[in-house]
Amino acid sequence: MSSFIVEGGFKLNGTVRTSGNKNEALPVIAASILCNALVHLDNMPNIGDVKSMLSIAAALGAIVSEVKNNKVSINAASIKTSTLPLELASIIRGSILFASALLVRTGKAVIPQPGGDTIGRRRLDTHFLVLKALGASLTIKRNKKAGDKAAILYVLEAKRGLKGTEVYLDEASVTATENAIIAAAGAKGVTTIGNAASEPHVQGLCKFLQAMGVKIEGIGSNVLTIYGRTEFSEAKHSIGSDYIETGSFIGLAAATKSALTITNVDIQHMRMILFQFERLGVEVIVDKEKRSIFVPEKQKMRIQRDMLGAIPKIEDNIWPAFPADLMSILLVVATQVKGTCLIHEKMFESRLFFVDKLIGMGAQIVLCDPHRAVVVGPCSLIASSISSPDIRAGMALLIAACAARGKSQIQNIGQIDRGYEKIDERLFSLGVHICRSVERRKTGSTISITDKKA
Repeated sequence: MSSFIVEGGFKLNGTVRTSGNKNEALPVIAASILCNALVHLDNMPNIGDVKSMLSIAAALGAIVSEVKNNKVSINAASIKTSTLPLELASIIRGSILFASALLVRTGKAVIPQPGGDTIGRRRLDTHFLVLKALGASLTIKRNKKAGDKAAILYVLEAKRGLKGTEVYLDEASVTATENAIIAAAGAKGVTTIGNAASEPHVQGLCKFLQAMGVKIEGIGSNVLTIYGRTEFSEAKHSIGSDYIETGSFIGLAAATKSALTITNVDIQHMRMILFQFERLGVEVIVDKEKRSIFVPEKQKMRIQRDMLGAIPKIEDNIWPAFPADLMSILLVVATQVKGTCLIHEKMFESRLFFVDKLIGMGAQIVLCDPHRAVVVGPCSLIASSISSPDIRAGMALLIAACAARGKSQIQNIGQIDRGYEKIDERLFSLGVHICRSVERRKTGSTISITDKKA
């Protein structure tokens, strides 16, 4: 078991570079299985979820290089199996994205129940409705040798191949849209996808497929037209910047009242994110030419009330609205801001349950129901021993520990490592007093290994 030891209450300073977008990297890795030729990917985040997806690709028969300098190559000329490895597939949500690529390459896909963050129900219905509309059949089986959710196997078959058609998603699910796009790329004829998600990572997947020779119209809109093909060319693609990570670093600067410069930023994707931070009294300086954002040390840190003095409601929604993955970060910042606001997380009914850990640190928060929390600030956070429940809440708690006075221990940091590359080393370079503690059990004893530089 590993944990972060964080001594908070210190000012930070410096420059941090935004990594590649995790949520684009995962579907791009899955889509690489379509191609018989070599695929070169750049700006690939070297994180836990990416390693899991690359391991799955290798288990299917692809030749996968190591991630070096955020570059990786994939050669899927030989696919040996249509069945995802149970242990790997059941720990990551993105494993479901291999369903479409395997259907195109092999006519079959056997998918265990995917894993991922426990933030509420994450239905798979839309994925299978789309694949069935394109000509696949679905059988749900029980694997008696496995336990819990991994006991469920989804068997998809398309013996005659997939056929293009008109598809309308019953919800604008990002991963279901990505599965639909990958399947349509290898289907015969033309596919139109309505009510499609349009997040930057969905756009990135489309651009990657275009690099492989697929014609796609409507990128960035909620209606996509995809012209399927049977052969895909060798391609090079650079993963886009992770706007969620950029927002996380803005939150870190604001919560610790520090001056930070964030580079490698896709400014075009930051509009609504910056708007919501402004409502909390956090303003930044944007340099479009340098693709950077500077967060000044001095901020208003006062919630802007709505008209007639009403308490503002800060809510997430589908793109281009404020992203759900940043609600945990924004909530922590709100605890350090003067005033009262209502946080409304619409998408996942368990995402806000991590606030009990913030309350234990001294935050003034009332959890109204699974989707709404009232935050009153500012408050002085107290160091605590806490556990990371998921990627985004884990990062939010790490930010809270940086803002709190005293020494905190954050456990279950594998969740944070899944989504943030070498986060301890990067925070250390900014002045965060952080180290990674690793406990190893050997012959009944516990050995604690700590590296001051994480």
